[in-house]
Amino acid sequence: MKICIYGAGAIGGYLGVQLARAGVEVSLVARGAHLAAMKQHGLKLLIGGEEHVVHPRCTDRPAELGPQDYVIICLKAHSITGVLEQMQPLLGPNTRIVTAVNGIPYWYFHKHGGALEGSTLESIDPGGRQWRELGPERAIGCIVYPATEIEAPGVIRHVYGDRFPLGEPSGETTADVQRLSDAFARAGMQAPVLDRIRDEIWLKLWGNVCFNPISALTHGTLDVICSDPGTRALSKAIMLESQAIAESFGVKFRVDVERRIEGARKVGAHKTSMLQDLERSRPMEIDPLVTVVQEMGRLTGISTPALDAVLALVAQRASIAGLYEASVRSAEPRAAAFA
Repeated sequence: MKICIYGAGAIGGYLGVQLARAGVEVSLVARGAHLAAMKQHGLKLLIGGEEHVVHPRCTDRPAELGPQDYVIICLKAHSITGVLEQMQPLLGPNTRIVTAVNGIPYWYFHKHGGALEGSTLESIDPGGRQWRELGPERAIGCIVYPATEIEAPGVIRHVYGDRFPLGEPSGETTADVQRLSDAFARAGMQAPVLDRIRDEIWLKLWGNVCFNPISALTHGTLDVICSDPGTRALSKAIMLESQAIAESFGVKFRVDVERRIEGARKVGAHKTSMLQDLERSRPMEIDPLVTVVQEMGRLTGISTPALDAVLALVAQRASIAGLYEASVRSAEPRAAAFA
């Protein structure tokens, strides 16, 4: 089994070490000082009080690696379109694309059914390029629950979690998704195969759509946002708007909104990824986490006044900081042909 992890940062590096330790032929695509350190010293994972070092093939030139069985995309979602051309040499006739990214993935309306079957969303896939050049038929969904961080170039620290639920867009348990799940399990991670992967995508996005932008605006951690009456109420309003949109597409939430907020509060003084990006002057993941929900609301005719207000504020905040450039978007998706 050949697996390429495209974007071997904190999560990708964690996956790379664990899979390599389990005997999988892993290659990593990375860049900069992190890549240089991995090439020279290997990739180190600090986990459970132990250190593990592996020496997988590392490169910033994917064409060197050839076709893979699986390409696990661990980039920020807004970065994917910019590397589509470089990904092409990794794609053989049977290669599967595993979208280990936050937010709604490019393949969302593949085998979805209904009026929007075969459509793309401009806010996450401008011009439908991911749909055409990666192909929705290659996709396997993946939700990332662990928290990890790059402690130093070539060094990954595991903070908590080991769950990476997987699922085919069709809901089937195919040989491909089961094989990947088994590989994750051998590597000490939980990767259950779900028959309703979109439900799990929305469950995670449900928190991201509100907590991320609010934290970037207030610099509050999760415990503060979820305890303060004002920001808790605002979070709940955005979540209820998002829930109405998701349920219009047939999504089922296995917890209610109060339980979801309480779960976030109990995480404690955690900074969301969007706040961390703002503080570190990195491009902010606004479109895949927030704008896409607004776009889907417009498709369904469901109004999103709370989300609209927070999105306008966080987009301006990020634009002023030079960390976000809104793409040209349409309220209507386009029908998309398979690659």
